[in-house]
Amino acid sequence: MKSSIILFFVFTACMASLDAQIRTPAASPGAKLEQAVGLSTITVDYSRPSAKGRKVFGDLVPYGQFWRTGANAGSKITFSDDVKISGKEVKKGKYSLFTIPGEMEWTIVLHKNADLNVPGGDGYKMEDEALRFTAKAEKMAKMKETFTIEFDNLKDESVDLFIAWEYTRVAFNIDVNTDTKVVASINAVMSGPSANDYMAAANYYMNSGKDINKAVEWAAKGVSMGANQFWNLRAYSLILAKAGKTSEAIAAAKQSLAKAKEANNNDYVKMNEKSIADWSAMKK
Repeated sequence: MKSSIILFFVFTACMASLDAQIRTPAASPGAKLEQAVGLSTITVDYSRPSAKGRKVFGDLVPYGQFWRTGANAGSKITFSDDVKISGKEVKKGKYSLFTIPGEMEWTIVLHKNADLNVPGGDGYKMEDEALRFTAKAEKMAKMKETFTIEFDNLKDESVDLFIAWEYTRVAFNIDVNTDTKVVASINAVMSGPSANDYMAAANYYMNSGKDINKAVEWAAKGVSMGANQFWNLRAYSLILAKAGKTSEAIAAAKQSLAKAKEANNNDYVKMNEKSIADWSAMKK
């Protein structure tokens, strides 16, 4: 009897172990596509159900109703930069991608809540929709068995995203503002170093023991170009002091002190007051 009980538990344990190792294919496998467009990247995460002999649109996926645009979890789309869709600006970030299929056109919705898996319902907030627009539904001659989201018509400044399943294809254009980014980059480079570039170079020269006079020159340039916040003026005063320009260092520290007081930054107030006192004592 005892041996029978032992065999029963051994058999049960073996069956549990075997069951834990069994894996089956997902009915609607997940997919992720990432596309570089100009200087930006667009990523789509979605699942891919198959028709399996079923009528899809107008039946499995009803017309005129919110659809998660796939199966399982809701589809997501991520933009690395601001884009323009249907003539409207969309900020960079991750969005839920929902659709409302129709026979002639679809409504496409980008929702700011990227964690939404089911569109519509009592908890759905329309005010959190980042964009809602329509796109023409086109008939395809060849049957597409598995639901597909893909990119097409790739250019430096834009790309088409298309949704296709059964005999229906819907596409819309995404403008990634490449020209604006490139022109801004060209102008920034061609206009020379920025105020912060001069301050960074000056601080590096001071901290690494290089030409302190060159550091003074760069810091003065940075401050004159707008890097005159209390922290930059503080750095400027330290560079001047290290260069032996004590009077100028005190003047810069006083400017930093005044702005630190306006910003209620007590740490910089204390540091500047101590430096001003120390440098003033050196002059006596």
